[in-house]
Amino acid sequence: MREISAGEIRQAVRDLCIQANTVLPESLEQCIRCGEQQEQSDAGKSVFQDLCANLDAARETGLPICQDTGMAVIFMQIGQDVHITGGDLREAVNQGVADGYIEGYLRCSVVGDPLERVNTGNNTPAVLHLDIVPGDQIRIDVCPKGFGSENMSAVRMFTPAASKEDIVGFVVDTIAKAGSNPCPPIVVGVGIGGDFEQCAMLAKKALCRDVAIRNPKPLYAELEQQMLEAVNRLGIGPQGFGGSVTALTVNIEQGATHIAGLPVAVNVGCHVTRHASAIL
Repeated sequence: MREISAGEIRQAVRDLCIQANTVLPESLEQCIRCGEQQEQSDAGKSVFQDLCANLDAARETGLPICQDTGMAVIFMQIGQDVHITGGDLREAVNQGVADGYIEGYLRCSVVGDPLERVNTGNNTPAVLHLDIVPGDQIRIDVCPKGFGSENMSAVRMFTPAASKEDIVGFVVDTIAKAGSNPCPPIVVGVGIGGDFEQCAMLAKKALCRDVAIRNPKPLYAELEQQMLEAVNRLGIGPQGFGGSVTALTVNIEQGATHIAGLPVAVNVGCHVTRHASAIL
């Protein structure tokens, strides 16, 4: 049994909140920097230049890439041979988020109740997903999620009679309705399978996958490409000014489902789909 202190977890979460909000994953940044060459419209090319300048400024100044520093979504894989000492896990995570957002001068955007709408003042509580895995380590993924893009997401409970074309059509229709709201060029996470809530979880995990990695199953890798091409034919373009690059990538994650169901979820990410990870 390996001991990991709640204090270590708190510090790691704090640092990851700041890192994720100021530096994009390398592969996503590369996608954005290559976008100007792929974009066909003059307005779109100009937008890509501005996006790259913004990334450079964030790195040089340590300021957030986007003013919406998001709701802290945290995935933790906890080894079954780990014993957490010195405090409560969830409390440590929320303290780490509070430290990161306050000390990192990040915008606090969380309200404690959805109808009373009172800001908690430190961006807590976080959305925390826990998974028990073999081993004696803890992997922490911090994925700040802005709501300009989150609000454009959707779930549809298809039946098994739905075709691949129906699924592609649902994804494309979701992005068409979103228009410029999610700050394109976007990253599209698609979950297929599970039940109502697991489908949405799959879409969120897909959104957080490295954009350079395709689904290992050829069926889904081909579907990712088909969806990407269909979304980009919409012509929404960078920041909604029209163009050929509306989405940078489409990631699909799939899971087992009921014989009577075929749930599909679309989780939309803006061009700064942020995540940072650490292993303790």
